[in-house]
Amino acid sequence: MKKKLLEAELERVQQYAVDVTLDPDTANSRLILSDDGKQVHCGDVRKNLPDIPQRFSPCPNVLGKQSLSSGRFYFEVQVKGKTAWDSGVASELVNRKGKITLTPQDGFWSKGLRNGNEYRAFASPSVRLCLQSGPEKVGVFVDYEEGLVSFYDVDTYILIDFVPMLTVHSNFPISDCLIRLDHFIHE
Repeated sequence: MKKKLLEAELERVQQYAVDVTLDPDTANSRLILSDDGKQVHCGDVRKNLPDIPQRFSPCPNVLGKQSLSSGRFYFEVQVKGKTAWDSGVASELVNRKGKITLTPQDGFWSKGLRNGNEYRAFASPSVRLCLQSGPEKVGVFVDYEEGLVSFYDVDTYILIDFVPMLTVHSNFPISDCLIRLDHFIHE
C-alpha cells in the first residue's frame, strides 16, 4: 500500500516534466557537454573558453538553458555510477565566480553525493542524509505556488528531501537545472 502511494505521488509530479538542455555558456571549462546538451561529464583538460559572466569558474557547475519563474516543473538526472555530484535548481542571480556555497541563502537548492557514500542536503551547515540505498536517478520537482523544491529517488519512488524556496527576490527566475560534477577540479 505504501509503495503504491509513493508511486502515485511521483507520477503526479512527473506530469510537470520539462525537457532540460544544458547551457554551454554556463559550463565550467572542464565540463564536456554532449552535442544535444542532455549529458555532461568531467574532462581531464581545461578547455580554452572565454571567461564570460555566465560561466562558472572554478566550480564544476552547469545550468539548464531554460529559466522559469512560476508554476511547477520536474526533471530527472541520471547519477548512477557517480561518486560525487550535485543536482537541483539555482537562481539566475547566483555567483558564478570564485568560491561558491550551494545553499538556499546563496540561491542554490540542491542535494548531492560526496566521497561515494555521503549524501548531503546543502544548507548552512550541510546536513547528511540517511538513505537506505543510493539513488541511480534523482527527480527534482519545483512548485512555485507552494514554495518548495522536492527531491525524489526515481527508482524507489521515495521522497529524499524537500526544502522551502525562500528568497529576497520576488518572482525571481531560476534555471530549470543545476548540475555539479566534482572530479577534483582545480584551476
